[in-house]
Amino acid sequence: MSFNWIAVIIATLIPMVLGFIWYNPKVFGGAWMKASGLTEESLKGANMPVIFGVSLFLSLLLSIEVNFLAVHQWHLFSILMNEPGLQDPQSEVGRLASDFMAKYGSNFRTFRHGVVHGALAGIFFVLPVLGTNALFERKGFKYIAVNVGYWTVTLALMAGVICSMP
Repeated sequence: MSFNWIAVIIATLIPMVLGFIWYNPKVFGGAWMKASGLTEESLKGANMPVIFGVSLFLSLLLSIEVNFLAVHQWHLFSILMNEPGLQDPQSEVGRLASDFMAKYGSNFRTFRHGVVHGALAGIFFVLPVLGTNALFERKGFKYIAVNVGYWTVTLALMAGVICSMP
């Protein structure tokens, strides 16, 4: 099984594109600013090229991990990765992996299936992490809802794209 860099690169762009929409003042941006305690004035003067560049790099890291989260077939290779001969199609383990992929390689490789995995990651990873941080930062429900909502939709779309592109 090969790593699909095109799917990962497309998924890397999703947080940025959705962020422009989600955090627009006419969508959830106003509520986010209020819940975060930020103002238009306090946001001025930031080094936006650095912020967007680092965000893009972090999105790439996230896309790589979402690939392994959403595509079940990677689990076979994670189980067999230290087995001698995995890369040799003539070895016993190489034939096993090849036969498995021939039979099951396209199972659960749909946009819809990826969306489910991404949404679950939003609920079971992002919510506990951001929710805990928000509690200690004394942020309210609206702050949690806006940010967790964004990451849940973002991860759902990322996983959907990755899962649908074998």
